[in-house]
Amino acid sequence: MPMKKRAFLVFLALSVFTLSGCAALQSLLSGAFKKPTLRFKTARLANASLSDATVDLVYELDNPNSLGLKLASVDYSFFVEGKQVVAGKPKSGVNLKSNGKSELVFPANVRFADIAPVVTTFLNKDVAAFKAQGSLGIQTPIGIVKLPLEKEGTFAVPKIPQVQFQAPRITNVTLSGATVEFPLSITNRNGFPLPVSGITGALKVAGASVGNLNTGNLGMLDASGTKQVTLPLTINFASAASAAMALRSGGNAQVSLNGNLTSDAQSVPLNLSQLVNFKK
Repeated sequence: MPMKKRAFLVFLALSVFTLSGCAALQSLLSGAFKKPTLRFKTARLANASLSDATVDLVYELDNPNSLGLKLASVDYSFFVEGKQVVAGKPKSGVNLKSNGKSELVFPANVRFADIAPVVTTFLNKDVAAFKAQGSLGIQTPIGIVKLPLEKEGTFAVPKIPQVQFQAPRITNVTLSGATVEFPLSITNRNGFPLPVSGITGALKVAGASVGNLNTGNLGMLDASGTKQVTLPLTINFASAASAAMALRSGGNAQVSLNGNLTSDAQSVPLNLSQLVNFKK
């Protein structure tokens, strides 16, 4: 038999053997491989302010196989109140551990001004509706396995902090006026930290305009925490005659603050009115 023909037949035989071996191996792997499962865990807010927030959808992928897998592809869309927002993805190629569960986080940035024409209307809601849809591609020994990403639910809308006056303290009284320290209590009603850039507003005592208050940047309010700030103000009796009585002798008077609370880039109206006791 000519050498060339013999070599061709050997090559053909090896090819058939290799192909049949690969098919057998593929069949063996297919029979032994167990399909991973994907379970939704929670929707949580991160980096939230009164202007926007990151909504993290957290999934848990259970890989029952003794070999690690990789995330190969993500096709993912996220909607809030029926409007599509910018959705992020876990890194392609992220490793999924063997014989265990891996957490996958899908972040989406939600700008509240894109959801509602009046942001304060949105912020007065308790929850917002979301919808996630798409699929994951998992790289496995038997090829790419697709897992659906389908979930509808709600997440908590950031709540505007509660602002209250504490009892003001009169530190100095003269014939022409008085210096008063106005303590403010700012409470974060959210279970996550919230930045407050400041509170500003026009102050009235007993119906008379006495000046403006400005807290400056208050920084980050702790989750469910309260921050106290004291703002001194010198009040001229000539321009605030109705307030002079309460400020000279102490006692109760109505105090109101009309202004704004700012968180990140978003300002919301603040209209506060309380009957407080002035202490000397």
